Amino acid sequence: MKIIVDAMGGDNAPAEVVKGALLAVEKLGVEVILVGDKNKIEMPLNDKISLVHTEEVIDCDDDPVNSIRTKKDSSIVVGLKMLSEKQGDAFVSAGSTGAVISGATLIVKRIKGIRRAALGAIIPTKKGYTLLMDGGANADCTEDFLQQFAIMGNAYAKALMGVDNPKIGLLNNGVEETKGNEMSKKAYALLKETDINFIGNIEAREILNGVTDVLVTDGFSGNVFIKTTEGTAKFFSGLIKEMLTKNILTKICALILAKGIKNIKDILNSDKFGGAPVLGVNGVVIKAHGSSKAEAFYNAIRQASEFAKKDVVGAIERNI
Repeated sequence: MKIIVDAMGGDNAPAEVVKGALLAVEKLGVEVILVGDKNKIEMPLNDKISLVHTEEVIDCDDDPVNSIRTKKDSSIVVGLKMLSEKQGDAFVSAGSTGAVISGATLIVKRIKGIRRAALGAIIPTKKGYTLLMDGGANADCTEDFLQQFAIMGNAYAKALMGVDNPKIGLLNNGVEETKGNEMSKKAYALLKETDINFIGNIEAREILNGVTDVLVTDGFSGNVFIKTTEGTAKFFSGLIKEMLTKNILTKICALILAKGIKNIKDILNSDKFGGAPVLGVNGVVIKAHGSSKAEAFYNAIRQASEFAKKDVVGAIERNI
């Protein structure tokens, strides 16, 4: 298994990217091709890890589509081109989300029949994880897009989440079939007729209880939900920390609760998830979080390797 990794993407590149790649080579036995500026990367080269030199970097402030077309020697463009030419089995990047998705669509191309690629965000819940489709790639959607997001999410959940018959829900402002805007109502009707385990509308307050394996929505609502959840988690974490460090008695309580607190932190630790799969393109593309460190890059490479082995792209193609 050969994984192409953007060495220049993310807040902690290239140092943490290299550390994560070395971990992956050691623990997973995969080959890693790092793509980036050789003058900024310090790494031991061997038969399991190599470097392809590039001199340009796409910044988060760059226009995604324009930068893909103009920065031909950037780590994202070169890496995705290598993937499209089958020089590797998967591509991982913590760079600009817009550039990764635009590049995957323009260079790797969409699976035949797929109208829009989508970002699958992994959400921790009381019962495990929920795959949110779409996490931010498509702000404006039609009911047809949502139907395809459900089919792609269903294939991913079966292959990588180990769920035999994934429960698919539609994010809405009520559980009744008549709730929501016109697009939501039309999407509901389409999903009812699709060969998936559609369980109906899901209100946002129920998502973290793990009522669904795949949650379908447009990219605007999905991204708002993700960021609201992240902000709420940080807010309550801050309140709890403040409470437990207030005085000597609360500090003693914190010591007693230390194991439970660590378990909660582990559940919410995004570094353990790897990254968000870009589903709908004709290749394995994983978008890691921009703040990823070595553990997150390692898990993103692990996730990419499993994605490729389980042939999720082929499953989506067959189901579409």
